[in-house]
Amino acid sequence: MFRQDGSVIRGEEAVVFGRGTRMLAGALVVACMMLVGPSAPTGALFARPLPAGAVKDVVPGRVMTWNICNPCGAGGLDRAREIATYAPQVIGLQEACVGDVEKIRIYLERFYGLVYHVEYGTVLRDWGRCGGVPWKPGAYGQAVLSAAPLTDPVSVEYPDGGSEDRGYMAVTATVGGQSVRVFNTHLAQRRQEAVRAGQTAVLAADVARYDRAIVLGDFNAVPDAPELAPVWKLATDTDPRCRPSSTVGCAPTTDWQSKFDYVFLRGIVPLGHRVHPTPYSDHHLLHTDLDLGQDTT
Repeated sequence: MFRQDGSVIRGEEAVVFGRGTRMLAGALVVACMMLVGPSAPTGALFARPLPAGAVKDVVPGRVMTWNICNPCGAGGLDRAREIATYAPQVIGLQEACVGDVEKIRIYLERFYGLVYHVEYGTVLRDWGRCGGVPWKPGAYGQAVLSAAPLTDPVSVEYPDGGSEDRGYMAVTATVGGQSVRVFNTHLAQRRQEAVRAGQTAVLAADVARYDRAIVLGDFNAVPDAPELAPVWKLATDTDPRCRPSSTVGCAPTTDWQSKFDYVFLRGIVPLGHRVHPTPYSDHHLLHTDLDLGQDTT
């Protein structure tokens, strides 16, 4: 290397020059980290604003279920923006890696001012699906997010998961100012009807212990599927058009136009619901607003 006068830069001077360049680059990285905070995941420097019409804060009495699809390749920031647009008080996620959910929570707070507590219902530890290291693979299963603290968490793995381990979790959450038991499940994959029948029997036995309960999840079955009978005996879906005896007008919740996702209500009155297709999963977001002041029992 040469100076402007043509003399050679000696080796030690080149080392100093290179070291100074690295120090400058390091300072820039530190400055960026200070801007976004130490807990922000790598790469999350910018977030798109919420769409017009998005809510401004958590909506009391609103609950949501969403199979976030793993692996589907969507980023946590995209998922956080979808959730923040509707800001439910309680959210049930399926196909959820713990690491991905933690990123979603960070993004919800940092970029949208929404603080959620979380409990997990892990059924798998899978390095290929959730990352981590071979001796400590990431945890996978269900998660419940809540604007208020959650208590009495229970995680149950079904005796027969079918082609993949499956289970349900339950927590006590505050919804619309009332304490209520919330269940979140993901049943066996399609074409495993007998397995799902065994799973709903296990789930229904737990739900039946409560006069008022919310059962969220991906049931991998349409409303008139026989394996859902144990749940239908205890609860109704938030969509009044979706019943085992009639599905006329029942809104699909998947990209393949099937109703697989439910908000089952036991002893609770729904005020209205919406299904929102999303490019970030093959399942749509489903949320419902509830009246916890009325008792249907």
